Amino acid sequence: MSVKKVWIVDGCTSCGLCESTAPDVFEIDDVSKVKANAQIEGNEDLIIEAAESCPVEVIKYE
Repeated sequence: MSVKKVWIVDGCTSCGLCESTAPDVFEIDDVSKVKANAQIEGNEDLIIEAAESCPVEVIKYE
């Protein structure tokens, strides 16, 4: 599956799961955010895994 865009909606609990799953894409500040220089290409499977594993379902992608 191809992922062209990824973002985080409000409600992150800063659990760190996304950052540990896809460290080239996500980082935790106060809450999770997509890195400014996120490497989406080549990390599509990890982005999908992070989104599906997110306990509060705030990771979105298309």
